[in-house]
Amino acid sequence: MDAMELLRTRASNGKLDAPAPDEATLNEILEAALRAPDHAALRPWRILVLRGEAREALGEVFARAALAREPGLDEEKLARIRRKPLRAPLLLVVAATPVAHPKAPEIEQVLSAGALAHGILLGLQAKGYAGMWRTGAPAYDPQVKEALGLRGEDHIVAFLYAGTPTTPAPEMARPTVATHVELWRG
Repeated sequence: MDAMELLRTRASNGKLDAPAPDEATLNEILEAALRAPDHAALRPWRILVLRGEAREALGEVFARAALAREPGLDEEKLARIRRKPLRAPLLLVVAATPVAHPKAPEIEQVLSAGALAHGILLGLQAKGYAGMWRTGAPAYDPQVKEALGLRGEDHIVAFLYAGTPTTPAPEMARPTVATHVELWRG
């Protein structure tokens, strides 16, 4: 698939199962994605790879953090929260790890991490896999960041779920140039 077709057909797919990319394929995807735009070459990101039981451990982290935010959560809701990291056989946590720099403000470093996450999704699709980008309350929770070894000032920009699609990505209306682009004339 050529690059333009890949960009035109990229879609999130939440119906994922095994197999996920093996280590060699994942490394190839990550090496390509690590070419994300990066003002001042700061490399202000981290990617955490979770497979197998690590996903279950993250589910427990999610549940503890949710209980701290909402002490009255019932067991059914906690069970759903615990299962979230199990949506796919592979979970990648993409975090922005900003550093002070006179020419690259923090927002640019966070955007760079977002570009990295998008590159991973494109790489997954190019290799015949699929992915889904999620955030939600756990992405902004200090307990979750700490459990993942991140600093308070770091930003989880994506929980990327990856695997083999079990169904085609759902059809959805695509944005168009006509509705999102305008010529500015000053």
